[in-house]
Amino acid sequence: MNAPPKLVGALATGCSAVKGAAGSPRSIFTSATSRRSKCRTPRFHCQRRLASTPANEPGFTSIIDNPPKLVRSGQKRHGPGLIILALIPITAFALGTWQVQRLGWKTDLIARFEDRLVREPLPLPSQINPDAIVDFDYRRIYATGKFRHDQEMLIGPRIHDGKNGYLVVTPLERDDKSSTVLVNRGWVTKDFKRQADREAGLPRGEVTVEGLLREPWKKNMFTPNNNPGAWEFYFPDVGQMAALTGSEPIWIEETMTPDLLKSYDREAKGIPIGRPAEVNLRNNHSQYIFTWYSLAAATTFMMWLVVKKPPKDIARRVRQNKAWS
Repeated sequence: MNAPPKLVGALATGCSAVKGAAGSPRSIFTSATSRRSKCRTPRFHCQRRLASTPANEPGFTSIIDNPPKLVRSGQKRHGPGLIILALIPITAFALGTWQVQRLGWKTDLIARFEDRLVREPLPLPSQINPDAIVDFDYRRIYATGKFRHDQEMLIGPRIHDGKNGYLVVTPLERDDKSSTVLVNRGWVTKDFKRQADREAGLPRGEVTVEGLLREPWKKNMFTPNNNPGAWEFYFPDVGQMAALTGSEPIWIEETMTPDLLKSYDREAKGIPIGRPAEVNLRNNHSQYIFTWYSLAAATTFMMWLVVKKPPKDIARRVRQNKAWS
């Protein structure tokens, strides 16, 4: 049975249109199926995604070419503790420097005193200016006169070789009656505190005393005050003792040659043990220098550790060092 001519023409026209639209001689059904398959293919799907990303832009910069920078998102806050810690090494360094200056001063002072000790002793002048004693401190002198044992004063207690005792201070009346000076004769044990128990230590008649001319002592804050009314003395207040005995404020420390057997003999008889003719000034400034400078170095290192170590509450974040496109 032959189809009508109009129907055959219409089918031919439709097939030509479909062939021209699909670009292939496939049927209209095959073309529609192919379009749906192409939409679900990953390759074409990625092409549609990449077409809208910034990487396709001409001015795009990759993170590989522009790496991020690690920074802290907060600020270090050490508070007043860091200021206090900083003051410790500064103060310790200042004290160490001051001790260096003190060491130089003390060394020069000891050298000056030792230079005076090696000189021959001078006779004590009949008239002495107390204000000039500072220029003759540790100068060896000798004086002749009589001891005024009735005006003897004991200063103490004083420790000597681990034993308790007293310093015996006796006014020396000069032979020419020109003046009376105070003589620190030395140390006696407490068992010979009373004069009646040490007759051997009370020379009578004219004596010659050789000793050191010394500056008046200075009282420290821990020493109690003297009680001159009861003849109780805890430190040698030269002015006070001179006014009590009618003497000049001149202080002489009697010296003797260091001799262990002689010292034992004197101690047993109650004879005052004099001091050796040497400079007994303490010079520990080298130890102080080491201590203060070591403290300054240690606290400086500690402060460096504190400043270097970040606080625990400081967080970190990443930020860009250039504008990313």
